[in-house]
Amino acid sequence: MAARKPLLTAVVLLLSLALVLCFPVGPEPKPTPSCGYQSCHVTKANMLNVHLVPHTHDDVGWLKTVDQYYYGDRNDIQHAGVQYILDSVVDQLLKNPDRRFIYVETAFFYRWWKQQSAAMRQTVTQLVNEGRLEFVNGGWCMSDEATTHYSAVIDQMTMGLRFLNDTFGTCGRPRVAWHIDPFGHAREHASMFAQMGFDGFFFGRLDYQDQFRRRMAKEQELLWRASDSLTPPTADLFTGILPNGYNPPNGFCWDQSCDDPPIRDDPDLEDYNVDDVVKQFLAIASKQAQEYKTNHIIMTMGSDFQYENANLWYKNLDKLIHYVNARQSDGSGVNVLYSTPSCYLQELHRANLTWALKTDDFFPYADDAHDFWTGYFSSRPALKRYERISNSNLQTCNQLEVLVGPKSRSGAFGSGDSQTLKRAMAVAQHHDAVSGTEKQHVANDYARRLADGWKHCQVLISNSLAALSGSAAERFYCDNLNISVCGLTESSQKFSVNIFNPLARPVTWPVRLPVNGSAYVISDASGRAVDCQVLPVSSATRAVRKNRGFAANELVFQVQAPPLGYTTYSVSLLQGGPAPPPSLHLTPPILQNKYLQVTFDPDTGLLSSLTNTETKQTIKLSQNFYWYNASDGNNSESNQPSGAYIFRPNCSTPFTVSSRAETQSFQTSVVQEVRQVFSPWVSQVVRLYSDSRALELEWTVGPIPIQDDLGKEVITRFDTDMDTSELVFTDSNGREVLQRKKDFRPTWQLKQTEPVAGNYYPINSRAFIRDDVNQLTVVTDRSQGGGSLSNGSLEIMLHRRLLYDDNRGVAEPLNETSDLFLDGLVVRGRLLLSLDRPPTAADAHRPLAQQVVLQPLLTFTDGELRPNTRLQYSGLQAALPPAVHLLTLTQWDDDLVLLRLEHQFQSWESRANSQPVTINLQKLFSTMEVLGVSEMNLSANQWKEEMRRFSWTPQTEEQPQLKRVQDGSPWEVTLRPMEIRTFLLRVNLGQI
Repeated sequence: MAARKPLLTAVVLLLSLALVLCFPVGPEPKPTPSCGYQSCHVTKANMLNVHLVPHTHDDVGWLKTVDQYYYGDRNDIQHAGVQYILDSVVDQLLKNPDRRFIYVETAFFYRWWKQQSAAMRQTVTQLVNEGRLEFVNGGWCMSDEATTHYSAVIDQMTMGLRFLNDTFGTCGRPRVAWHIDPFGHAREHASMFAQMGFDGFFFGRLDYQDQFRRRMAKEQELLWRASDSLTPPTADLFTGILPNGYNPPNGFCWDQSCDDPPIRDDPDLEDYNVDDVVKQFLAIASKQAQEYKTNHIIMTMGSDFQYENANLWYKNLDKLIHYVNARQSDGSGVNVLYSTPSCYLQELHRANLTWALKTDDFFPYADDAHDFWTGYFSSRPALKRYERISNSNLQTCNQLEVLVGPKSRSGAFGSGDSQTLKRAMAVAQHHDAVSGTEKQHVANDYARRLADGWKHCQVLISNSLAALSGSAAERFYCDNLNISVCGLTESSQKFSVNIFNPLARPVTWPVRLPVNGSAYVISDASGRAVDCQVLPVSSATRAVRKNRGFAANELVFQVQAPPLGYTTYSVSLLQGGPAPPPSLHLTPPILQNKYLQVTFDPDTGLLSSLTNTETKQTIKLSQNFYWYNASDGNNSESNQPSGAYIFRPNCSTPFTVSSRAETQSFQTSVVQEVRQVFSPWVSQVVRLYSDSRALELEWTVGPIPIQDDLGKEVITRFDTDMDTSELVFTDSNGREVLQRKKDFRPTWQLKQTEPVAGNYYPINSRAFIRDDVNQLTVVTDRSQGGGSLSNGSLEIMLHRRLLYDDNRGVAEPLNETSDLFLDGLVVRGRLLLSLDRPPTAADAHRPLAQQVVLQPLLTFTDGELRPNTRLQYSGLQAALPPAVHLLTLTQWDDDLVLLRLEHQFQSWESRANSQPVTINLQKLFSTMEVLGVSEMNLSANQWKEEMRRFSWTPQTEEQPQLKRVQDGSPWEVTLRPMEIRTFLLRVNLGQI
């Protein structure tokens, strides 16, 4: 942390840094609090200590919307009201100082806190300071781990933890991560939690075979080494698997939603049951203790939306503790106490044992032989894409707010903000949101929130671009360009396109605009003519856009945008009318530019080969579309159907949509494309742009037909002549890549019972297959599921339409329709293919994936631009090196900015880029002066140098020691492979 180093000699700098350093601890409570580990109840060394953890699991949307859950609305769907839970818990905690409660979802607590009186806030603060109310995890929500992108997870955790910090100071900072409900667990999440300063991590769900083995081996508590690039123990995280999911033991649920009998302790009653309850509890505790390593065990006393009448729970828990502990005088060796996950973790740490080491992840998750939770990797693909686009838009919004300052929030276009979209994106990371496992009306609500947040950001962005360009001309946003809809470009004879690039390096990006003219002239910011071509809108696009647009053609050209900045292109109509068919071919030709060559089978119209002409490597490559018949649950092996969560095909061999494609080909100087139609509900465009190293496949699927009463799970599959040893590599939350082997788990002997679903893994941004000489990488535009089921093959699920609920609580089938698509949802997306030598493949797919996640934002102005308009701008003095990604640039306070820089390569994947890189923070920005800098942990709620975590020793090696590497100066920071560094900057915004 720069402000504490003796190297700083400049008085001005020291003073500015002192101002920066006032942030993280928040309001310091007085007197000194006894929260956290200091607030734990005393345990007994010679006894089995049973830690009872009162808790509630409050989904930030699932069967009801966020608002409905908070207010207790729509109880005809599910009885749940979060505001009443918090009211009741606080009341009951005040009645007995021994009682404890943990709370997780800051999105709900924030809303409840805003509605409380000053007196109630003071009361709650006292409970927090005394450790009686403890926050765990602390993010805005409990995020999904399969379908979330790491950048959005970091953002939502930062938002929740900042509120707790600002409100309660150090006593509001959670010590443990708590993901009791997500359906499988990602290695990257564990890595992030470690870098956020958590001492441990507890979760409830893991594969039933894995859990059986771990119970037998007493390995339900372990040390998870969550990175193969970060030096241990940076990404090491102690991980505990809870004994009951997150529910209480059978017979001990005392919520109003439960049916278990209360403790009846009046000896004059005929149905007095204290002895029976104690006996049953001791038996459960004894059995559980046999599966864990220490004389401490944990029991979760609560479940979904429980404690709305907390008196029921606490009255019985008080009695349980009293009567079980009373047996100690008769020789019982069991001690029961109110506790929290952090207090339990502290006792495990004090035990000073060694722990089993894990280096892979917890995917896929199955809770029975035919019940693999791998369907949600692909459920609701339109929502998954919208969430990813919203993340890109939010980062652009955040960046412009920083670069322009107050003028961005209040300007010519009104008042705008980034906060509305930040909160909507944070809610969307919930494990029943982007996962696609919610009811349909809840999915609609998530999308509505994102759309509302985007409207607020549009005002901010318009204000910012007006300030930067000097032009207050109205700006138009065309959010449906993927289906050739944009009212301005369809009707205007002259307009300009502003392209803002949120990446910290220049990008080349293809632009396709719906138009009704047949010839246009385009000039860039320097007045140079830009090659452009006009193609007719495809029949598939006409069908999917319906009556939302009327363009006959698409204007295609490529733009080049500066790093963290914008450029402007002017477009003028030369000739109206329909587009002439440029080089139309009914038989697919060879597509070729200076980097790639693509061939097609002339008989079937399918892809047949892919060549990298630079490296002179060629693979046979065929690609087609297939569908698995979804199980309806009516068979002899299992009654489990496919649903929003579960993927269970009736057969391991999918049905082919069509063995051939009708094709139409266009070849121009800008783009060459083959349009393939496989059926009325499946089509694709294969595109090769003139200077692209990746082949684009734009697929359109839907409405999936169900007239035959068969649910369908639609995939695309790539079959090659590569010898891949049935291995596939998939990313974890968009960052580190993990190796997957068919019918294999690294930590236990798998008995495979679902040969397709049991080999599916989350693909967040990319997957690849490779042999000794070739690597085929597929970059996705949203989270999807996929795997390699045979040698040289890679399949990805694109869309699902199912007719049965999978009995996991949603109580409705995944059968998406809308007012526009009454016959079923139509989904469109892109896959980008690259072929490289394995040692250099990451040099291509790492920046390509970031470019898809953070894509340029296009805005439009009608007519002529004013002569003094600034047509180009970059917020950086120079582009960042290829290995460095600008992850976060967002306003923190008036003159404080949060900056995250990351090294985006793993240590083993690139000879050129898997090396340390040094960045000078003072030489980073072009229009912003950095006056002070202090380093923080990943979630920006602790100073980096003050972050201390428990140390743990793996069974197979000595305890790793944390080595802090010093930078050469306060301004020059070095990033090593897969390292993310977070800084709070004090800045002075110069003249724009």
